[in-house]
Amino acid sequence: MANERETVLVTGAGSGIGRATAIAMAEAGRNVACADINLEAVETVAATARQHGVEAMALKADVGDVAEIDEMIAAVVAELGGLDVIVNNAGVTRAAYIMDLTEQDWDWMHRVNAKGVFFCLQGAARQMIAQGGGGRIINIASIAGRGFAGTSNAAYAASKGAVISLTKTASQQLARHDITVNSVCPGVTRTEIVNSLVATRAKETGVTEDQMVEEFTKDIPLRRANDPEDIAAMVVFLASPGARNITGQCYNVDGGLVTS
Repeated sequence: MANERETVLVTGAGSGIGRATAIAMAEAGRNVACADINLEAVETVAATARQHGVEAMALKADVGDVAEIDEMIAAVVAELGGLDVIVNNAGVTRAAYIMDLTEQDWDWMHRVNAKGVFFCLQGAARQMIAQGGGGRIINIASIAGRGFAGTSNAAYAASKGAVISLTKTASQQLARHDITVNSVCPGVTRTEIVNSLVATRAKETGVTEDQMVEEFTKDIPLRRANDPEDIAAMVVFLASPGARNITGQCYNVDGGLVTS
């Protein structure tokens, strides 16, 4: 590697959970590759990461395109010397009733949320194995994949269920290479995507956005939604030496909303 610091690749790093995770990884002393379809956004995140004394790079990548995934990983290795951790965070959704979902909705969500996660996982594992083994793969799933009734839509829930299942199977098959695979299942998290869902549902139901936020959080036992940093903290732990013997697990970070 170019230096002794571990290198972390975060997809969807331009906003929300991805941005918080990239910055938290930099704060923890890791070099960070920030990937997103919005290059301008990740350039800003990378600049913030560098303020913590680490190397950081910004990449434009569409994780629904396997060729772009391969190019992304190759660029990270060329610039930062290797790949030790990947955080598969990129995801898309929209608010929709099950009977209103279209084939285009399904394909759009699964292209990024399921296909993208799988091929990022596979590409990262291939690189980790080539380096001699060892590494951390952390997938951002959702409590939607566990059957949370308040999900944005059924197709999104199905895509996140696929991520949970993939995490379990991949952990078994990659263990021989000392690569751990875990996922984090956020609950209601105040990201740009959730803020958009709040605005959409508030308009549809004729209430204010503040009232809709209250509706989103009223059933959370801790009575508060996540900040993106709450998810980032769990991701940093799963990438730490303290989690070296944890694999195949899916952790809810949701204020107690879902307990299984």
